Amino acid sequence: MAKVGVVGASGYAGAELLRLAASHPELDVAVATGTSQAGEPVASLYPNLAADYGDQVFEAWDPMAVDGLDLVFLALPHGESQRLLGELDGRVGRIVDLAADFRLKDPTLYPTWYGEAHTCPERIADFAYGLPELFRPDILVSNFVAAPGCYVTAAALALAPLVRAGLLETTGIIVDAASGVSGAGRPPKPSTTFCTVDEDFSTYGLLTHRHTPEMEQAIGAQLVFTPHLAPMNRGILATCYARPVDSSLTTDDAGDVVRAAYAGEPFVVARDGALSTKATQGSNTAHVSVVVDPRTGWVVACGALDNLVKGAAGQAVQCANLLLGLPETTGLATAGLYP
Repeated sequence: MAKVGVVGASGYAGAELLRLAASHPELDVAVATGTSQAGEPVASLYPNLAADYGDQVFEAWDPMAVDGLDLVFLALPHGESQRLLGELDGRVGRIVDLAADFRLKDPTLYPTWYGEAHTCPERIADFAYGLPELFRPDILVSNFVAAPGCYVTAAALALAPLVRAGLLETTGIIVDAASGVSGAGRPPKPSTTFCTVDEDFSTYGLLTHRHTPEMEQAIGAQLVFTPHLAPMNRGILATCYARPVDSSLTTDDAGDVVRAAYAGEPFVVARDGALSTKATQGSNTAHVSVVVDPRTGWVVACGALDNLVKGAAGQAVQCANLLLGLPETTGLATAGLYP
């Protein structure tokens, strides 16, 4: 049984880590910090966790509390993982960071996309990019993982096999994606209140969303990314448009490449036609599909997932399983909740 800590457990991603760990046969949550909620019972903030966490309370951050743990999940706002990394050195052997602090391999991108310089750029190379279906060899030889963004996971799973196979032009790709409101985090914001979100569908972060350079890095192509906020709790649906290198490309040809790329992958299902976010709810499974429009020549690749599971906590657990030498599927559901 691996002793783990969840730093930032009071946020949505942190709470999802607690939920997944509760049914994981090899993870024991020894520490769950939530400084803004320190002293509050976990079950008070998240009643769904009452049966498994009883009277356990969120703790304030104390680096000594993680001494000797096998692995620590960092589920913190951007910038905090950089600040804590020095305090974690020598205390824990493995780290899975759910924030963006170590995702971008080029540290010069951080001032442009995150508004501040990276405080420890020399440590970026220590972190493998935590999208197992595309970067598993890197994860297997690392003790530190930067788990991908939720939008990035959906778009990269849909597009990367086609780009890697040389089927798509690598400039001018368009990614339109919609997310449930939980993607904005637990703290209330004027843009995510019920009255704002209900019966609305809106764009945000036009040309400036932080996941843009991460998408380009993971996919290996230049793109325009437009995120949307959808009036639902969970889910991401990415619809991606690209031009084929060869105008004779067919849906069958493109579909064969995607199916081959994910053959044997337990957490990616290659499907035909339209996708649904609800089909992935509560699971660590992403659904992908691709069609080629013979009339216009455009390739349309889609990805759907639960932004809190495959897009965050579930993928982090999937990476933790690899770091700990466990079967990759341990403790993770492949079937979604429906309806």
